[in-house]
Amino acid sequence: MPRTVKKRRPTMRDVADFAGVSQTTVSFIINEVGGISIPEETRQRVWAAVEQLGYRRNAVAHGLRTDRTSVLGFITDEIATTPFAGKIVQGAQDAAWENGKILFLINTGKNPAIEKTAIEMMLERKVEGIIYATMYHRAVNPPDTIREVPTVLLDCFSRDHSLPSVVPDEVGGARTATEALLEKGHRRIGFLNNVDPIPATFGRLEGYKQALANYGVPFDASLVACGESQASGGYRCTLSLMQSTNPPTAIFCFNDRMAMGAYDALRKLNFRIPDDIAVIGFDNQEIIAEQLHPALSTIELPHYQMGWWAVKYLVEHGGAEAMRPVQHVMECPLIRRESF
Repeated sequence: MPRTVKKRRPTMRDVADFAGVSQTTVSFIINEVGGISIPEETRQRVWAAVEQLGYRRNAVAHGLRTDRTSVLGFITDEIATTPFAGKIVQGAQDAAWENGKILFLINTGKNPAIEKTAIEMMLERKVEGIIYATMYHRAVNPPDTIREVPTVLLDCFSRDHSLPSVVPDEVGGARTATEALLEKGHRRIGFLNNVDPIPATFGRLEGYKQALANYGVPFDASLVACGESQASGGYRCTLSLMQSTNPPTAIFCFNDRMAMGAYDALRKLNFRIPDDIAVIGFDNQEIIAEQLHPALSTIELPHYQMGWWAVKYLVEHGGAEAMRPVQHVMECPLIRRESF
């Protein structure tokens, strides 16, 4: 069997010989060195040689010389392995591509050792900056080495607010959901909340309370049921609320998974959605919200927009000696479907 001979990649010297110019001239043109007077005809001849020979610049070597690799690091805890927040990566990737950058993505699986090694690898490869992203909104303490390059926190924040971040407006989103139910005339609105002590748990409860206060409706703690933020938790909490002596006429759920459980409980009790009771979720997990019957109205976590904003801010402000640690809070809009 004949051995396949690997074709040699063309070099800068080959381009220079083909175009009939010096290698230095080729280097100046390809690397877009400013302040050098080179005739336009010579430039066109060099670029024609580059195209005809199929020459590719060594991006790694160029990056080491210029300290501009056009690569951004993207570290996640588990986003890359979940269908729920993949839009974060998509938004970041689209913004990077629009700005002539590519993402070097590593999913750590919540392993601190992998996270530390990942950051070291990115720094060794001269990334221009790092996006540090988490699966859900929370406070983080990333390794100090991450501060060696411009860094933006995505769906998380540092407790001392020393790094720029972008997070969803948990309070505003919950207020929007509750006010949508109040506008429909509901005054006994149940809230299925999460039990985990995270920003979303506190923020969404606060938004629910603010909406009630805005409409002059007293807060009633008996209308708040707490459980695991899964379908099973939503099921149990809904049964508890609906079997009380004065049940709600509408339910706002901490997330779409709890809403899915609420649907099951309401059907078990022979309640019709939205005729007998209205339901609104949170997250806009389309794989859930669009498949429920009736389709679930829900508050959207702006995953794509947050990914886009993080990269855009990094690209536009990362060159500053001290990037301003903006704490950006992004609106969570209501996606209206058929459940209220």
